[in-house]
Amino acid sequence: MADGMSSFWGPVTSKQDWCEPNYKYSSYFAELFNTMSNVPCILLALIGLVNSLRQRFEKRFSVLHISNMILAIGSMLYHATLQRLQQQGDETPMVWEMLLYIYILYSPDWHYRSTMPTFLFLYGLGFAFAHSQLRFDIGFKVHYALLCLLCIPRMYKYYIYTQDKSAKRLAKLYAATLSLGTLCWLVDRLLCKGISKWYFNPQGHALWHIFMGFNSYYANTFLMYCRAQQRGWVPQVKHFLGFFPYVKIEKPKAQ
Repeated sequence: MADGMSSFWGPVTSKQDWCEPNYKYSSYFAELFNTMSNVPCILLALIGLVNSLRQRFEKRFSVLHISNMILAIGSMLYHATLQRLQQQGDETPMVWEMLLYIYILYSPDWHYRSTMPTFLFLYGLGFAFAHSQLRFDIGFKVHYALLCLLCIPRMYKYYIYTQDKSAKRLAKLYAATLSLGTLCWLVDRLLCKGISKWYFNPQGHALWHIFMGFNSYYANTFLMYCRAQQRGWVPQVKHFLGFFPYVKIEKPKAQ
């Protein structure tokens, strides 16, 4: 703890403790910046959810935006408390979210429609149970990285088959925010001893949250564009408030 401030949540029990000093600003927030940096992800997911519902996209995209919000809320609870239970409440939804991305990316070409969601659902349940009992550490990070890597080739395939420049820009923003977020995470994790001596802490993990919030938003919007194109819904990339991209579609009357 910093400055001798007492903790409302009790002693730190999580396996991970990040570079932000604990309980420096409040006894209710173990890591204030790492907690509040999840708010942009919730707001961006809410924008995506409203657009998905308003234009009646497939339910998978509504679930995807909701999963982004659940993940951000779980991350807020974890960084506010630094408790082991809340850490698992952050990490397990991360895996579930990646399984959902894998389904959305690969399901259009999957010939046996019921097998993929069934397998991914059972896989997600199995991981949740195993993680609750074995409490993976390095294994969780490697597992999560592998799930992310499974998504990248498919995203690249969608990118090269997309002709619209605005849609391609979404994919480029996805790659850029993923790269910047990963860099911030690595700097915060690997160089923490040196950063702790600086007068100003750049809050690399908080920046990771912000970049990944935008990363999820750009990924979701790009996938919505690609899916609308597959369904023949004449998608167009528009901008809310002149900044936030979203997909506008025109469904045939029969749909």
